[in-house]
Amino acid sequence: METQPVWHPRDSDAEVGDVWLSSARIASCVDELGAAITRDYGGRQPLLVGVLKGAFVFMADLLRAVQLPTEVDFLAVSSYGASTTSSGVVRIMKDLDVPLAGRDVILVEDIVDSGLTLAFLLENLAARGAASLAVCALLVREGVALPAEVTSRLKYTGFALPPSWVVGYGLDAGERNRHLRSIHAYLPPDL
Repeated sequence: METQPVWHPRDSDAEVGDVWLSSARIASCVDELGAAITRDYGGRQPLLVGVLKGAFVFMADLLRAVQLPTEVDFLAVSSYGASTTSSGVVRIMKDLDVPLAGRDVILVEDIVDSGLTLAFLLENLAARGAASLAVCALLVREGVALPAEVTSRLKYTGFALPPSWVVGYGLDAGERNRHLRSIHAYLPPDL
């Protein structure tokens, strides 16, 4: 039986709004995504590549839901910094530790927003000789025209995100509130 942690005001800050996705809904979705990856990659050993920092919680749960021998590695990129608006410039802050040549790679993202960072990463990883390259994203911003290279590889998706900012389950605003088990609305202090 799942128990909810006791909420203490010190656990977060006033910018955290109502629950948008409960931990139970997230867990159910992650199990479904893991089952789909297990089915699609049966007999192979996929490499999950997590995009830090936001995807680390999702990727840990996804890894446990995939019932295959699976390896992991991480990339860190910067396009937001401490802001809630993308700068439009993507920089790789931490590169992969393993070569991708001949590997079945699944890029794991917390959220696909404009798709520009993801398009940059897909182009970069494709040039490294992966046997296959797919994307698994927990959240995809609805109503956004994503670049073609993103839509063609966005194979596993969780939830459509309306035009709002959210925090929790690894997602942050200014490096805060990643620790929340559910995903909450973010209430900027200037509203």
